[in-house]
Amino acid sequence: MKATGIVRRIDDLGRVVIPKEIRRTMRIREGDPLEIYTNPDGEVIFKKYSPINELSDGALQAAEVISKLGGAPAVIFDKDHVVAVSGAPKKEYSQRRISPALEEMLESRKNYEYTDTAERVRPVEGLTACALTISPIISNGDISGAVAFMAADDSQHVSENQSMLCKAAAMFLGKQIEE
Repeated sequence: MKATGIVRRIDDLGRVVIPKEIRRTMRIREGDPLEIYTNPDGEVIFKKYSPINELSDGALQAAEVISKLGGAPAVIFDKDHVVAVSGAPKKEYSQRRISPALEEMLESRKNYEYTDTAERVRPVEGLTACALTISPIISNGDISGAVAFMAADDSQHVSENQSMLCKAAAMFLGKQIEE
């Protein structure tokens, strides 16, 4: 754990303000759920809650199935990071942040498909791999993450099968979160 040097007092209602710099760095937005952990040393730890992380085994299985059926690498994201990947090197994708382009797409709740007229989207920060298709995971009306097929090279276009598999996996994971 890293000390920030920032000290905040608890107010009379038991609230503490998380500084803007930390919220920006950690991508914590108004309304984001936080889990609270304690340990025997008296530490209180706030962690962003991710319903997709709760389904990490199911997300990995979904990625494996759609990757095999779709013939391309599949990646499942929560609202901040890569949660599961199949068909591509796991070390390359593991725990990487989502790109600002994917973050913007999630906020708009839109599906994405790469065609000749569409602009390329790189959903993972620090990687040059482009998405073929992206579908948001929506549960109880909230965005929880996304499912994507990744292109093997820049000349590859999305197939109808990949588009449908991506949408189906996103809907399935959304339903799993609701249960």
